[in-house]
Amino acid sequence: MAEPSKVIHIRNVGQEIAEADLLQLMQPFGTVSKVVMLRAKNQALLQMQDIHSSVSALQYYSTVQPSVRGRNVYIQFSSHQELTTDQSSHGRNSDQDSEPNRILLATIHHMMYPITVEVLHQVFKAYGFVEKIVTFQKSAGFQALVQYQSRQEAVEAFGALHGRNIYDGCCQLDIQYSNLSELQVHFNNDRSRDFTNPSLPTEQRPRPSQQGFPDPGGLYAFQQPGAPFAQMGRAAMIAAAFGGSLPPGVSGTNERCTLIVSNLNTEQTNEDKLFNLFSLYGNIVRIKVLRNKPDHALVEMADGFQSELAVHYLKGAMLFGNKLEVNYSKYPTITPSADAHEYTNSSLNRFNSNVVKNYRHCCAPTKMIHISALSQDISEDAILTHVSEHGSVVGTKLFEVNGKRQALVLFESEEEATEALVSKHASSLEGNTIRISFSQMQSL
Repeated sequence: MAEPSKVIHIRNVGQEIAEADLLQLMQPFGTVSKVVMLRAKNQALLQMQDIHSSVSALQYYSTVQPSVRGRNVYIQFSSHQELTTDQSSHGRNSDQDSEPNRILLATIHHMMYPITVEVLHQVFKAYGFVEKIVTFQKSAGFQALVQYQSRQEAVEAFGALHGRNIYDGCCQLDIQYSNLSELQVHFNNDRSRDFTNPSLPTEQRPRPSQQGFPDPGGLYAFQQPGAPFAQMGRAAMIAAAFGGSLPPGVSGTNERCTLIVSNLNTEQTNEDKLFNLFSLYGNIVRIKVLRNKPDHALVEMADGFQSELAVHYLKGAMLFGNKLEVNYSKYPTITPSADAHEYTNSSLNRFNSNVVKNYRHCCAPTKMIHISALSQDISEDAILTHVSEHGSVVGTKLFEVNGKRQALVLFESEEEATEALVSKHASSLEGNTIRISFSQMQSL
């Protein structure tokens, strides 16, 4: 396998496959920052925003054959670590060179938040009178047709909005001119609207969830933004992080935050090691090892969804020779006390930042750990020395992401990798406090 890279090389890209199709293929794994369509070679290069996203994509498509418009495509890491401006402009096709028209077709890429007619109207009305909007779901993603009163207004909107994000860092507008002459709108609701005819009825049947998102009310309440190009709430972010639907077996409706963890190795397990493991799935409030049952511990997480992820991924995991049992506790919280370790304000809580990325990389323990925050002159031998006491290391690989040194370490078993993670996460290595998580890659 080529060295991991943010740039993904896709082969067998037929002429019927558009850039938007490839963006849709990669959308569940993260933001695509650059695209190069190599039409003469039936190939494409896509640069993900970070290496974790590209690794996740290749890991998934190593077990699932990707197909676009009925054609199998083949994905691998590119030999390029970055796409230059010249590269990303080279090879662009003329998909968007159709004749200017007063009706625009907008495809929404990297759609972390639901988009409604109201949101689109706020975005597009700045460039002229919007007569009609119709939204729909296609293989290329969530799309909308926007009809202006005049062609000139549509041209101005195209020039101003194509390639722009509706919300910070996501919901990117990919705009083309439609070949339709008039939009037909039968209902005024959050999927379609005729602004010239406010008397149209609203559809009575229930509204299906957009793009497979769970009903946000079933996860967390979130507020509609007062204006476009603003942040929304976390429910849609969580759904998008998992590719639009939650992992099988995860309901997203659990409200119990405190877990009871049993069958612990009492000699080798403590609160900090449990924190290192459970913090992979959410922020930790406090942890308490029970005095009367030292092989039991209570773990209070920030919310019920995070605790559900921990139960889902850690029940039955092996740690220090013992098979963990993870269940919901009858206690809603852990009462602050001298023997309860507090983590509410810990800088090591992983979900204080990069929330979507952290959810995206949630997984059960694997044989491979990913180490970041390494010193620039670190060697593979130094990493091996630091972690090899926890098991047999099959291999290591050092690489750089945005100039920062990172490493992958492959152990013989998940249990060994788990021991290394809980023991060495947040430890000091050559003056740096390193961070460790599980990698979903199968080989180096």
